[in-house]
Amino acid sequence: MIKKRIIPCLDVKEGRVVKGVNFVGLRDVGDPVELATRYNAEGADELVLLDISKTQNGHDLMIDVIRETAKALFIPLTIGGGISTVDDIRQLLNAGADKVSVNSAALRNPELIREASEVFGSQCICVAIDVKYDPDATDYFVHTHGGSKKTEIRAFEWIEQCAALGAGEFLITSMDHDGVKQGFDIDFLARANKMVDIPIIASGGAGNAAHFTELFQETGVSAGLAASIFHNKEVEIKDLKEDLHQSEIEVRFI
Repeated sequence: MIKKRIIPCLDVKEGRVVKGVNFVGLRDVGDPVELATRYNAEGADELVLLDISKTQNGHDLMIDVIRETAKALFIPLTIGGGISTVDDIRQLLNAGADKVSVNSAALRNPELIREASEVFGSQCICVAIDVKYDPDATDYFVHTHGGSKKTEIRAFEWIEQCAALGAGEFLITSMDHDGVKQGFDIDFLARANKMVDIPIIASGGAGNAAHFTELFQETGVSAGLAASIFHNKEVEIKDLKEDLHQSEIEVRFI
């Protein structure tokens, strides 16, 4: 059985890790290199670093921060935020990233997924999808720009398209659940996981260890991602993995 992964996420703006609720009300929570070092020691399986200022304001890739963060890690590092071209991806991989996460650029140009997968291998290409439920349309839609802009793209259709284009992994964030700590969007994630034979990282809603147990028992996704509960030490990764192990969910111990 493939072991489930626990992944902390660092939302970075102007070189500092920040966190908010539903992508707003951001507050400073620390230095990315220091937090990365801590999570590496605590037994995280991977680390995701999302440059949210890049997406919102269009500044250059944080190559220096990424390079320093990668040096501190012995676990895989995924970088996302404002990646637009194959050359962007090349720069990030050369700076030490193991994978890249593309979002808005893939929506503008879906062929970027195919091209990047062919050049670097699908295992390097994670497609990030921010989803929100529309009660009027009774369906989920893709959002961009940190969740602030709705598209007319239906989420399940986009997942299928990305898989066909060669995506190697998905990072799916539920906008309705993000930051409120009431649990993951189990219904959406379970359906998405059945649609594709590609690893899914679930994001948005983790508030305690039981939410991860429910996630893995009910959806079959590959990984659970969280930010504030790890940053604030509300949940310790070592304790979380022990709880999962007790629930007969396979995890990796350092």
